[in-house]
Parts: sequence; C-alpha cells; structure tokens
Amino acid sequence: MTYQVTSLVLGLLIAGTILWLVRRDHLHGPFAFWWIGVAATVALLGSWPRMFDWIAVFLGIGYPPILAVVLGFGLLLVKMLTMDIERSRQERRVRRLAQRMALLEARQRALEDTLPLSPSEPADG
Repeated sequence: MTYQVTSLVLGLLIAGTILWLVRRDHLHGPFAFWWIGVAATVALLGSWPRMFDWIAVFLGIGYPPILAVVLGFGLLLVKMLTMDIERSRQERRVRRLAQRMALLEARQRALEDTLPLSPSEPADG
C-alpha cells in the first residue's frame, strides 16, 4: 500500500466519521464544514503529492514536506481562534439569558406581592 492510498483512506475515514457525527447530532453544521475541509485536504494532498511539491516550490519553500507542518500549525491556530470566538459568543448569550431571567423573577415577585391572596390558597404558617 502506498502513502497515497493511505492518505486517501484516512481522508475518507475522517469524512465518514464526520458525517456520522453530524447524522447523530453530535457535531453541528458549521463545525462539520471545517472538518470536512480537513478531510478533503488530507485526501487531496495525499492522492496527488506532486501538487503539494508544486505549491511548496511556488511559495518558495525549499523543503516541500515542511509545508505540511506549516499548514497544519496554521490551521490549528485558525481553529483555536474560531473556537474562542464561538465560546465568547456563547458566554455572552448565557450572561444575557441569566440577566433576563433575573429580571423576570423580580417582576414575578413584584406581581405576587401586589396581588391579594385568593381564598382557595392556604395562608403561610
């Protein structure tokens, strides 16, 4: 088995796993697009390694395999940044929901204090 076939099989396995996770609702759409892109890149560059060499020469990189390392680190940094952006957005939404809930609870308590007790409700104590 050549490394080209191995890379293609790895890409297809990653893509299949991602689609299975999306179908099982363990991975949501925007995140799935990212990982499908990773799987397609692995399959594409593994299937045609000459294209990888050509891109490295085009970018002026003397040792083409280092391009994979640079691309991998770059993609990891972008992924970490998008994860932090998403986490910040979720924290902001949770904070706003907690504030709205506190306002609604305060309004409910104020309404309960102004309304007289109905005759069917037992008195406290």
